Amino acid sequence: MTTWQDRLAEQDKTLHVHLIGIGGAGLSPIAKVLLELGFSVSGSDRQSNANTKLLAELGATIFTQQVAENINNLLAQSGLEQANNIAQSGLEQANNIAQSGLEQANYIVLYSSAIAADHSERLAAVAHGISVVKRDEFLPALLSKRKLIAVAGTHGKSTTTSMIVKVLLEAGIDTGYIIGTTLPGYGNASAGSSSYFVLEADEYDHMFLGLQPTVSVITNVEWDHPDCFPTAQSFEDAFHQFAAKEAALTISCLDDAGAEKLRTSIDSNAPWFTYSVQQPDQEKAADLTARVERAAPGEKTSTVLTIAGQQVGVLQLGVPGDHNLRNALAAISVSQWCGVSIAQACRSLRTFNGTARRFETKGEAAGVIVIDDYAHHPTEVRATLDAARNHYPTRRIWAVFQPHTFSRTKQLQAAMSASFSDADQVLVTDIFAAREEDLGEVSAEDIVRQSSHQSIRHTPTLADATAILRNEVAENDVVITLGAGDSYRIGEMLLDELRR
Repeated sequence: MTTWQDRLAEQDKTLHVHLIGIGGAGLSPIAKVLLELGFSVSGSDRQSNANTKLLAELGATIFTQQVAENINNLLAQSGLEQANNIAQSGLEQANNIAQSGLEQANYIVLYSSAIAADHSERLAAVAHGISVVKRDEFLPALLSKRKLIAVAGTHGKSTTTSMIVKVLLEAGIDTGYIIGTTLPGYGNASAGSSSYFVLEADEYDHMFLGLQPTVSVITNVEWDHPDCFPTAQSFEDAFHQFAAKEAALTISCLDDAGAEKLRTSIDSNAPWFTYSVQQPDQEKAADLTARVERAAPGEKTSTVLTIAGQQVGVLQLGVPGDHNLRNALAAISVSQWCGVSIAQACRSLRTFNGTARRFETKGEAAGVIVIDDYAHHPTEVRATLDAARNHYPTRRIWAVFQPHTFSRTKQLQAAMSASFSDADQVLVTDIFAAREEDLGEVSAEDIVRQSSHQSIRHTPTLADATAILRNEVAENDVVITLGAGDSYRIGEMLLDELRR
């Protein structure tokens, strides 16, 4: 019997895909790829957003409520279409076909990790005999005919994936891609027409373990998502399973202790390529090495690239921070494997100006620059503020941090409290719950109390933080909103206030 996996792999356009949570960062790019491939697509979300509006324009049926009737309505519509097609055979035969299971076989339901087991749409689909799956099952089938470049890691996945996509597209390779953010000029997804497909390989809910990459990229390995991985060891174990798949090539960062521990623990003869930002006291050389030649503040830093001790290029990266330089090295490594010259890759990365919510300049008003960043892990916060300090060495920097999820805040509280040293002023809002409930075990005030920073305050709401900023920021200040929730709204509200 032909399975839904077979039909998806063969791009059987009679298969209709319904996505529960279609407006989210995980499912909206998949929906876009499906639409470009010619599949019938529908989906639901609790509210409209830019993603759902775009998908509707592309032809998806969007439900703005998540209820069982969505599934029932789709099947009823399918039954009606079948009845019209065989009207000459009579209504009774049409009804029989509607009950035969054919319409169920033509449907598959894909749901996001945030959708609970008792969700009404999931239950309705199961009751109708429709296959209900998550990304770890769906994506391997969809991408089974492509050369999959999977970008994994605790930090930098979105930026690295975006860099790879930009380089390949500008080199004339029409790659497919799915990114967990928006790349200006390219969006967050495309089906592409080449054999390559670049995927941001999310570790959350073990999604990346279903993949069979041709090229695996591991930017770093550092414990995160304690709601999914209760211990650091369980997190490392998941990455070990990912790396042990023996891709045609694995690429990792020599500078990251977690990635290096992983590389040295894999018992395999499969090719493994490393990259590194060279430090003065560094003993071990990576396959691709960058030597940074610092520029004046506000100017692009020149970086000399070497392979086996020989200079192979000079990179002037369009975004600040050593963490972004490492992301660029990963992108160059992948691009080389795809046949793109280092010179071409460097030209593309020179004009890479970041993605949505990754050191994104939101605007400037009254001499105050407002930047937004998705950083929500302590390491990401430190890296972002370090990049800001290097880029704006003489300006006063405000860090406005919104902790993300209670489980992460509880487990990483000490590191969070110590991550703001490069900021002059720090505001911490209440925790963004996301998918979790507040059990009363941790609060934003705990971060403030534990921090040794001299100018840190708890500003519970977004409005509270905005009011403080409005009253205290001055010309030449830089305000950086940090977090994976809705902290970006603080910067937008501040700009509105300052422009008035």
